[in-house]
Amino acid sequence: MGAQVRFDAELIRRYDCNGPRYTSYPTAVQFHDGIGEKAYRAAAAASNETGNPLSLYVHVPFCASPCFYCGCNKIITRSPEKAETYLGYLHREIALQAELFDRVRPVEQLHFGGGTPTFLTPTQLGSLMDALGSHFSLDSTPRREFSIEIDPRTVAAPYLHDLATMGFNRVSLGVQDCDPDVQQAVNRVQPIEETLRVIDSARRAGFGSISIDLIYGLPLQTLARFDRTLTSILAARPERLAVYGYAHLPQVFKAQRQINAEDLPSPSTRLALLEMTIERLTAAGYVYIGMDHFALPGDELVRAQAEGKLHRNFQGYSTRAHCDIIGMGVSSIGKVAHLYAQNQKTLRDYYAAMAANRLPVLRGVALTRDDEIRREVIQQIMCNDTIDFGALGHRFALDANSYFASEFARLDPLARDGLIALEPGRITVTETGRLLRRNVAMIFDAYLTRAPAAPAYSRAI
Repeated sequence: MGAQVRFDAELIRRYDCNGPRYTSYPTAVQFHDGIGEKAYRAAAAASNETGNPLSLYVHVPFCASPCFYCGCNKIITRSPEKAETYLGYLHREIALQAELFDRVRPVEQLHFGGGTPTFLTPTQLGSLMDALGSHFSLDSTPRREFSIEIDPRTVAAPYLHDLATMGFNRVSLGVQDCDPDVQQAVNRVQPIEETLRVIDSARRAGFGSISIDLIYGLPLQTLARFDRTLTSILAARPERLAVYGYAHLPQVFKAQRQINAEDLPSPSTRLALLEMTIERLTAAGYVYIGMDHFALPGDELVRAQAEGKLHRNFQGYSTRAHCDIIGMGVSSIGKVAHLYAQNQKTLRDYYAAMAANRLPVLRGVALTRDDEIRREVIQQIMCNDTIDFGALGHRFALDANSYFASEFARLDPLARDGLIALEPGRITVTETGRLLRRNVAMIFDAYLTRAPAAPAYSRAI
């Protein structure tokens, strides 16, 4: 079953500060416009030297209505013509990207995110999958992980069967909360009966993995209300659950200004919601993966973590660390060789690049050797709860004790508080520290030593 988690409210209050989620290192805060098409092409060429499999991320930005809590890059519209225009340009980008990568490299992982990918019709999605299949070598074996985020309000059983026929074998459902008052407060009314019907239809369509997204800390949430939400969702027994803490950043995300801050749970209630969630999910047999993620014992994420092979990317926890990620669509982020790159963030700029037959790279960051070393440390802390500095030193040809001398000194308070266990050449995150992994990882973040954590970062809990 793997390691579980011990909830210590006093420690959490003491360590609950703003910090990165470490879906990358360096984080997106360090991205800059010095990275463009030329740098991306060079990284793709270097990537081909490895021959490693590929992962594709496709961003579909459209939503029919705004969810007030959402911080994703999205476009609110009910116009199908906007989607048709977007797809035309997206097909061009698929062709441009495919020219850079050896066709023999199989695509083991594919993820459609948004926005709402199921804003598209099955015909539109099918055409998009056909385009990907004609330009890339999509894996057709059971080992593939082809996932798509769906809004249960936008799909019915025939749509799910179409998705399975296209090759998708995982679905992620946005639910957030099942209470009608909470749903009304965040502008996402979604009856639980509708959600359960979609889950049942997905299973009947042959999907082997269903993931549910929930959020704690939303307006009008109480322990009793969220307990009923957990009861409803646990009855469906999804393979994975992601339970995010709501980050209220109205100065960053305009839609959140529609939320009445006075309706948000108090800090003590928010902590109690998290504690209850952990207790209920682990009692139901779910394994705590880390951050916001839980999975059933037989899930691929649990196996990868037990083998020390789990990693994080911009979609969260993943099992395909060996894959380079090609991000396609407006605002998408990829990781190719030593480079992180993000596409243009507005439709206007994205369309302009496509019309000029240019890769729509807006910004990014090229990893230095120090970045690569620290990324490995942070990945191991965030994913696998331990870091062997002897193995790290051997891999990067360095003396880890000297290289991280100042960081080791700053770990002592965390060890005294029981977040980590310090052994010669090794750090292990304890069951108490698993909820505060970000705080441990931040010790090794060189960029945070130059400037304090940005307010735009979410709270650690």
